[in-house]
Amino acid sequence: MFVSHLELWRTYWECSRPYTVYICSVTAALYYLWGRKSQAPALVSSKAFSAFLHKHCPVVAERFSPTPWCWGGRLQTLVCALLKSRPTVTYRNELIRTVDGGQISLDWVDNWESASYPESSTRPTVLILPGLTGNSKQSYVLHTISQATRRGYRCVVFNNRGLGGEELLTPVTYCAANTSDLERVVHHVKGLYPHAPVLGAGVSMGGMLLLNYLARKRTESGMVAGFTISVPWNALKSAASMEEPLNWLLFNKYLTSGLCDAVTRHRKVLEEVADIDYVLKAQTIREFDERFTSLLFGYKTCTDYYLDASPDNKLPNTAVPILCLNAADDPFSPQHAFPLTTIQSLPNVALLLTAHGGHIAFMEGFFSPG
Repeated sequence: MFVSHLELWRTYWECSRPYTVYICSVTAALYYLWGRKSQAPALVSSKAFSAFLHKHCPVVAERFSPTPWCWGGRLQTLVCALLKSRPTVTYRNELIRTVDGGQISLDWVDNWESASYPESSTRPTVLILPGLTGNSKQSYVLHTISQATRRGYRCVVFNNRGLGGEELLTPVTYCAANTSDLERVVHHVKGLYPHAPVLGAGVSMGGMLLLNYLARKRTESGMVAGFTISVPWNALKSAASMEEPLNWLLFNKYLTSGLCDAVTRHRKVLEEVADIDYVLKAQTIREFDERFTSLLFGYKTCTDYYLDASPDNKLPNTAVPILCLNAADDPFSPQHAFPLTTIQSLPNVALLLTAHGGHIAFMEGFFSPG
């Protein structure tokens, strides 16, 4: 029996050796490329702020090893969106009213069992701002909360109007340039916990909103720091990148559909301010913003809205420490739009730039997107 098994194995090896050698060669090549790609991200900042971050936030110097079989930012973005794990998070929902009669849905994770900050009144609060069509259910939000609560923080997710499952009470939604709802949320959070520091964390469009808010409020923001992930720095350049044929097919079309779905859900109230049938024919995010967002928020043109929404030229007005994470191969936020010179001249802003990582992906390791 042993001899027959040995012969069987020998036969299998002879037949499969060419394929095995090929697989081993490919695997070795991938590991070689993986090793070459593994490097510490570039930290763009003033010398003083760089020294501060290296001392108090050593993660900025850690090596990043992007998943080797995900070549390019597009594949990173797609695979992460499809395969990203979803940690279990239990929320406490709260609806707050706005001055115009609308309502905002907040999803809280109080973290009562925090060992690091057992006193609720002083427990730091991470205020999370999701992306364009995102809410508290997105995997990147769940992972952010998982990491933050593990370190003892309280978390609250600011769901943009109409995206948190709540009814839209007024014909007002949201945009990257209008910070009034965020100001209302920060005021509410600080009212509940006046002695607890608030840290803002914005993802993609949520990062644009956060940076615009911090620039507008300056020293009166109510936050001690800001952090952004995959923020589009210039809305016009991002729109142009997203309208490239492949990016439109993979991303723009899907996001535009999500925007239209949100309008459809609240069609009855939004018909007061827009031609909904015309809006729903939009094929790109820019077309949607031309037909809906820019008109709703009083802009003469979509270009005017995009200029106002872009945070790149507003950074000098910010006052709190801000750390931004971007990937050079992000199809949503092209590298040529990064305000590197501006950031290097500021005492409080830093950009952590990875060569690879796509949009809200940053997949690391050989097999799992995490």
